[in-house]
Amino acid sequence: MQFSTIFAAAAALATVASAGSVHFVNQDSTQRTIIFTPNAGLESISELVIPGLSTANQTFPTGWIGNWYSVSEGATNTPGMLGEVRFDGFAGATYFDVSAIVNPDDTNGVKEIFPLNSNTPISGCQKWPCSNAYNKWDDVATLSTDSSELVCLLGTASTERRRGAVARMTRDFVTS
Repeated sequence: MQFSTIFAAAAALATVASAGSVHFVNQDSTQRTIIFTPNAGLESISELVIPGLSTANQTFPTGWIGNWYSVSEGATNTPGMLGEVRFDGFAGATYFDVSAIVNPDDTNGVKEIFPLNSNTPISGCQKWPCSNAYNKWDDVATLSTDSSELVCLLGTASTERRRGAVARMTRDFVTS
């Protein structure tokens, strides 16, 4: 009986530990709505509204695969730059990229994705177009990390707040 209780507790902890999360950082004053699209058969995630110059966290179900894009307040809901992720992939890794395939003209939405605690590798860039993203079909641009926590930068940062400046800041911008 005690073994089954310990096993159940360990299984529950493993599930919690492997759930992925993305910390969204809105770099400008535009309110954005994040639209999530899961792969077929996976759990849907509700839209996430992020006020300008704010942060928000989204926790994903274990093993979630899919993408997201942002819609600026007052704009038409048109998919733009995509943040793409697969949590709990091969060997437990998280796979991610910023994809410009759907709408490479989106310069206001998803900018960069990188692991929370290491800042590298980085997919995407602050100014488009760039070569550090998934730009064409079968592009070799998907990155991986052992971390299950990612950061997604949204919107246009002022020159003083470009990614290099954000990377040197404390992690206070990450909400719980």
